[in-house]
Amino acid sequence: MAPSPLIMLVVIATIFLPSIAMAKEFVVGDDHGWTIGFNYAAWAADKTFQVGDTLVFNYDAGKHNVFKVNGTLFQSCTVPPASEGLHTGSDSIVLETPGRKWYICGFVGHCNAGQKLVITVQPQNLPPTPAPSPLQHHPHFGGWVPKKLFRIFH
Repeated sequence: MAPSPLIMLVVIATIFLPSIAMAKEFVVGDDHGWTIGFNYAAWAADKTFQVGDTLVFNYDAGKHNVFKVNGTLFQSCTVPPASEGLHTGSDSIVLETPGRKWYICGFVGHCNAGQKLVITVQPQNLPPTPAPSPLQHHPHFGGWVPKKLFRIFH
């Protein structure tokens, strides 16, 4: 007997939904948004960023922008040459890889006034693998459950 579409949907949802549900959206600076005169290091200090999370930069378009830079450009507050910054006033960046990420405002003097953010992105936490059910290893059943499951999914 072929598995029902409902069973397949439940299996697929069980595999993929936990990672989607775990992704968080962080509004950079919370209610302050992306602006000068705010301590972004303190804002980020108590947060854990993971692959799949999204940073949202809210600011007045035309007064600020967002550039992703490397650590050297971050330290010197240098806009990368030939780089397109984000400038819509509500920019979302999905954190796709683990590691250090650096962002600055490219308007003259803004980065030096503290409008810069550095974060460390952690690999995505996967839900723990559940312990096998005692039924699956019970000697009386002799592997009946795994064989039955194999028939359902193949």
